[in-house]
Amino acid sequence: MTNETIQTIRSRRSCRAYKPEQITNEELEAVLGAGTYAASAMGKQSAKIVVVQDAAAREKLSRMNAAIMGKDCDPMYGAPTILVVLADANAKCAVQDGSLVMGNLMLAAASLGLGSCWINRAKEEFESEEGKALLKKWGIEGEWIGVGHCILGYPAGDPQPAAPRKSDYILKV
Repeated sequence: MTNETIQTIRSRRSCRAYKPEQITNEELEAVLGAGTYAASAMGKQSAKIVVVQDAAAREKLSRMNAAIMGKDCDPMYGAPTILVVLADANAKCAVQDGSLVMGNLMLAAASLGLGSCWINRAKEEFESEEGKALLKKWGIEGEWIGVGHCILGYPAGDPQPAAPRKSDYILKV
């Protein structure tokens, strides 16, 4: 059995090469809306999404992220939009709530023909003094955990096919 949602789930792939043009506001709002409808523990909606499209801010996030890896590269793959997903550090299921938001963002992007990829190291970024200063600059008060970066844009190439599913992935007991 399959339907459009299941087909989107099966066909979504991480995109690591983007065209330089920015996504439309309509596409952005559709993706963000899907993120806000992610399940959350007790309906608390502990996550927050920060939209970063300014070139200087994107470069700063990329530089911070690369420094954590100890590399000189662009871990954001030149994506024109970075959605930073944060979760309230005082929420019992903060990381789980933020992870569900990330999943919704990536699936919504795929359903619109956009490329996306989860970029790690947001936790380390926003634990740093530079990261805390960014949150303050963005008007975000309190204690927040960086869950991930959802990079978005138009894919510069075709996605790779899915790897075969592992035979022991599902256990029925």
